[in-house]
Amino acid sequence: MKGEGMKRSVQEWIVRVIILMIGLTIAHLGVTLFLLAELGSDPFNVLIQGLLRTLYGISGSAFLTHGRVHIAVSVLIIAVLLVEDRSYIKIGTVLCMVCGGPIIDFFTGLLEPLSIQTLPVMARILVLAAGCAILAYGMTIVIKSDAGTGPNDLVAIVISDKLKKKFSIVRILVDIGFVVTGYLLGGTFGVGTLICAFLVGPVAGIFLPVNERLVERITGRFHETAE
Repeated sequence: MKGEGMKRSVQEWIVRVIILMIGLTIAHLGVTLFLLAELGSDPFNVLIQGLLRTLYGISGSAFLTHGRVHIAVSVLIIAVLLVEDRSYIKIGTVLCMVCGGPIIDFFTGLLEPLSIQTLPVMARILVLAAGCAILAYGMTIVIKSDAGTGPNDLVAIVISDKLKKKFSIVRILVDIGFVVTGYLLGGTFGVGTLICAFLVGPVAGIFLPVNERLVERITGRFHETAE
């Protein structure tokens, strides 16, 4: 949704950022359910886990934490794109990076009393699958807000755009790449990681056009013709 003879008013940007934050909240509700099921980390965090273990093994520094490595990788992705094609970096990219953690903490405190991790394995897999579906839905709202998106999702979006391939297929390949790289670096994964890798992309592919129409209906009246 890059500008095609259109420019955006301040009001439209505000509305798009609000839409992004709604999508971000929904997506991280899904991430929280996924994490509470305790059946494996999501693909991007397998990569972060592997990097953390490798770096800690080299330096042994107490400064290294999962969160700090996550932020460092996110900043690196953003830096590469600022050089390659800065049109992909928007205010929402930064919001996704700084707001995701607090949202997960909020939902964790809210949902932890449900003791999802004590449920039978099949019930936990269903919770995990529901979390992946909610994550995919929220993620597509974030993407179609066109106010920016999470640094890790940018990888799939950019590759999809550059190669003109379906986002759902590229997302699966990117997630598999994260898992394999993370595992080779010393990360671990579980059945939940595989469910996430193969489920989120296709579900997102279903929701993308739906949420694009929804966002365009909401923001349509704010469009201004570029001079």
